[in-house]
Amino acid sequence: MTPLLTVRDVHKGFAGPDGLVPVLRGASLDLAQGRTLALTGESGSGKSTLLHLIGGLDRPDSGSIRLGGTEVTRLDDRGRARLRRDAVGVVFQQFNLIPSLDAAANIAFQARLKGARDPAWENELASRLGLAPHLRKFPEELSGGQQQRVAIARTLAARPRLVLADEPTGNLDEASSSAVLDLMLDLVRQTGASLLCVTHSEQVAARMDARVHLRGGQVAP
Repeated sequence: MTPLLTVRDVHKGFAGPDGLVPVLRGASLDLAQGRTLALTGESGSGKSTLLHLIGGLDRPDSGSIRLGGTEVTRLDDRGRARLRRDAVGVVFQQFNLIPSLDAAANIAFQARLKGARDPAWENELASRLGLAPHLRKFPEELSGGQQQRVAIARTLAARPRLVLADEPTGNLDEASSSAVLDLMLDLVRQTGASLLCVTHSEQVAARMDARVHLRGGQVAP
């Protein structure tokens, strides 16, 4: 099966008081279209850094990241922004909702940027994520769990080819986490997207088609 995403020998470090601190030391992975992959590892192992590099939110120091036929590492800022708009959806730990927009407008935001709004699909997502009664509320009026579900709906509303999720159920209780994960996996498969999910949860990782574990900035054998 041809990978949608191919990551090869990616290195990334950040400046520290005593010089460059390496975070990724040659990470590599593959993810096929329509498949789900858990990315696990201890805190500081480079999981979120790798996710951000794949999503074009930062550049690696070296290595290759290919999404479909596009070499992400060769894109300029405008090209990476276009990639995130058209092909990649990111569910952040911090939600990154727009405070001045209500839940309905936040859900529609990414799809509107892409020029691919589908109000019926947005309403279906809101209903299935339990957000229908809260669509006219602003982020500050929503609980952490409700904000997380709005962020998930916003990502899926644009029907991205690749969903990158950083602890997507981290702010939910166990029952809500299980229900939202069920729905997220169902919706990802319904749209034919691929999912790369950073998680500390063994329960979440076990629900993915496969998993890779980062240790010391590399994928553990």
